[in-house]
Amino acid sequence: MTLPLLAAIAGLAALDSLNPATLVAISLILLGSRDRPVAEAGGVVLGAFASVLTVGLIIYLGADAAASAVDGALAWVRRGAFGLAALVLLVSAVRALRPRRRSAVGLPTWFSPATAVVLGVMMTGADLPNAFPYFIAIERLVVADTSTLVAAAVLVAYAVVYCIPCLVLLAVGLSHGGPVQVLLRLIHDNFGTEADLPANRWKALGLLVLSLLLVGIAARV
Repeated sequence: MTLPLLAAIAGLAALDSLNPATLVAISLILLGSRDRPVAEAGGVVLGAFASVLTVGLIIYLGADAAASAVDGALAWVRRGAFGLAALVLLVSAVRALRPRRRSAVGLPTWFSPATAVVLGVMMTGADLPNAFPYFIAIERLVVADTSTLVAAAVLVAYAVVYCIPCLVLLAVGLSHGGPVQVLLRLIHDNFGTEADLPANRWKALGLLVLSLLLVGIAARV
């Protein structure tokens, strides 16, 4: 485990942490007239942390076992990680080419501090297939041939970094200031309301270029 590797994984985690789903959930809780916003928002963050960490450990252990048991499997682990990340970006590029309707994000009627953890797990788990930085970070750990204990510690740290924007939003939101309410409302209106999203060719082009770059990396390893 080297400092450049840790820095690269930290950068991937920071990129992955900008997840609109969980940020919108925190904004909804803080904007609503809830009796226990801290407990509810904290439950969502805890659920997100548990989801990211559990899925990461499962993927890492499976990839590490395959790389150790089969000759040449390490190359396929690398190709699979970059190939899957490229596929995610390609699908996003295709979606950006056509108009679509975004559904509104709302808190379910059963929402409470206890069930907030469940909501955090569900929202984050549903978004993990799009978390292409996570696939690359896990591939880096497998290639580096780190011990399972060290890799687990890095994945814990990754999950913590993933939750930092939500924790910052929660801390800022508790101040109840006017500018804070404007920020929360802006996040909610931009990502959590029902809206018709137009086609975006420039976004599609950028995602396609990134996808092709990852395909090129996958083909060379």
